[in-house]
Amino acid sequence: DEYQWKGPFYFIQGADPQFGLMKAWAVGDTNNGDDEWGEEIRLAEQAVRAVNELTPKPKFFVLCGDLIHGMPGTRWRQAQERDLKDVLRSTDQDIPLVFVSGNHDIGNAPTRETIAEYCQSWGDDYFSFWVGGVFFLVLNSQLYFDSSRCLELKQAQDTWLDEQLALAGKHRCKHIIVFQHIPLFLREPDEDHDYFNLEKTVRQELMDKFHKAGVRAVFSGHYHRNAGGSYRGLEMVVSSAVGCQLGEDTHGLRVVVVTEEKIVHRYYSLDELSSQGVGKELLDVLAGQT
Repeated sequence: DEYQWKGPFYFIQGADPQFGLMKAWAVGDTNNGDDEWGEEIRLAEQAVRAVNELTPKPKFFVLCGDLIHGMPGTRWRQAQERDLKDVLRSTDQDIPLVFVSGNHDIGNAPTRETIAEYCQSWGDDYFSFWVGGVFFLVLNSQLYFDSSRCLELKQAQDTWLDEQLALAGKHRCKHIIVFQHIPLFLREPDEDHDYFNLEKTVRQELMDKFHKAGVRAVFSGHYHRNAGGSYRGLEMVVSSAVGCQLGEDTHGLRVVVVTEEKIVHRYYSLDELSSQGVGKELLDVLAGQT
């Protein structure tokens, strides 16, 4: 049923609730300073309340990685996971939650064990789903950042991705949209590689694969600031964090409207989304008036 186009819809994208980072960043100890996350709990609760009150309801709410700050095996990880799950349980049952793995969720150099632990807690680290004629892909971008400790898992995802993109073409979907934690790039497709984007040869291979398959947009987090750019019709959208901000942006969420012809989005602060909901300009797009 979801293979069929049924008209415009929208979803909510968030990233990096990252319980524990705000205290760790403030004290300058990102390895051991994450023993408090009360402010992140408050922000995540505000995000859930804002999403629950939106009218009409979004089709789903996706969190693009770094759900918590504690790396695999660290002291506060289980408590951070527990508290985030407690907050997310309040999400309206008619709004599905979609989780994307980030580097703090599975480690900067993930292993079979850290990925298995994530999957047990949050679900598959890569998967696909359909909503109203639109094909969505969730990728484990850490396998593209550093797969040195689990090469066979990267190969498995690569094979699966090729199969999924072929399937999307067979079903003639309206759009293909990708979710991953680490951006392909922040502003320019040929920018230098650093911690916040993918290595240039890996990036180029993915961009060309996505372009050939007709992927319209990639949504990510990781940067804790808003950014983005485009490559041959592929839009790279980098959303700032629900939690700790590393730039001038505010804690927020992105509203993404999908029509038959286009994908339109805007980043809202949590305060703005809580008080005003989805803005008129996006509601007009949703209603087919623009």
